[in-house]
Amino acid sequence: MDSSQDQIIKEIPYIIRLYKDGRFQRLGGTDIVPPGLDPSTNVQSKDVVISHDTPLSVRIYIPKNANPDEKKLPLLIYYHGGGFIIETASSPTYHKFLNLVASESNVVIVSVDYRKAPEYPVPTCFHDAWEAIKWTMQHENRKGPDSWLNEYPDYGNIFLAGDSAGATIAHHVAIRAGSDNPGRVINLKGIVLLHPYFWGKDRIGSEDEHPFKAGPGDVWMIAHPGTSGLDDPLINPDKDPKVSDLGCSKVLVCVAENDLLKERGWYYKDILDKNGWQGSIEVIEDKSEGHVFFLFNPTSDSAGILRKRIGTFINHADN
Repeated sequence: MDSSQDQIIKEIPYIIRLYKDGRFQRLGGTDIVPPGLDPSTNVQSKDVVISHDTPLSVRIYIPKNANPDEKKLPLLIYYHGGGFIIETASSPTYHKFLNLVASESNVVIVSVDYRKAPEYPVPTCFHDAWEAIKWTMQHENRKGPDSWLNEYPDYGNIFLAGDSAGATIAHHVAIRAGSDNPGRVINLKGIVLLHPYFWGKDRIGSEDEHPFKAGPGDVWMIAHPGTSGLDDPLINPDKDPKVSDLGCSKVLVCVAENDLLKERGWYYKDILDKNGWQGSIEVIEDKSEGHVFFLFNPTSDSAGILRKRIGTFINHADN
């Protein structure tokens, strides 16, 4: 046997290892947990398959004491992170986080389990994200295939959110919502971008000083081998001619002081402003924290404050 086939040609810590013979190994985000009643929050969840052919599924969360006869609840559609390569909607990390968000913000959540690279390179995840939107919106007239989504959400009160690569997906879905038959597919109020994974060919701010400054570019080239490069509009919103089509009126961006990607989160506001987007955007930085800290340390004070920030954004969207 040719041992050279076991040669590692690229490794990105905690994400993926690539071998010479084309094999790969995910280095994280492979654990899963089943849905059900969460004993700490009393949030109920279940998995629903949207398409067996794709495959594409969602995990739906309903908070405690939800009563559609009294009040419909805001709907949050969530896209998990993981560099377009790792993690799932069934991950224990995301399951715990979204149980807390559903409980504390009193929202219905649809967490999308999109297909990932390298088996399904970008832009597959963007297509899946939009298909999940269309499937969810079948329930707007209470005649969709899922009883929970027929009963509980307020379809005039819809938000998108995601972290890292999931925030990038949420951004692009919001652009599509604003450019494809505006107002007809989804009535989107706002988006929450948690530590968004945006990048570009040229370094900005303090990026050049970071020891892992090559990391985001390396991940992107694996996730999207057919890309035009690091200034691809799918990863660099500054190069996207449709960025001002963002189909919502309000954006919340959360960044972290010690995160390599924080400069891009701040710059996102400048991009929207200079391209004439008419909505309001707020960028908030958590000091002394790293990338997606709220997932890895959900019981910390900073994580609790961030989740409260999400709830305030959703439940006071008109303020």
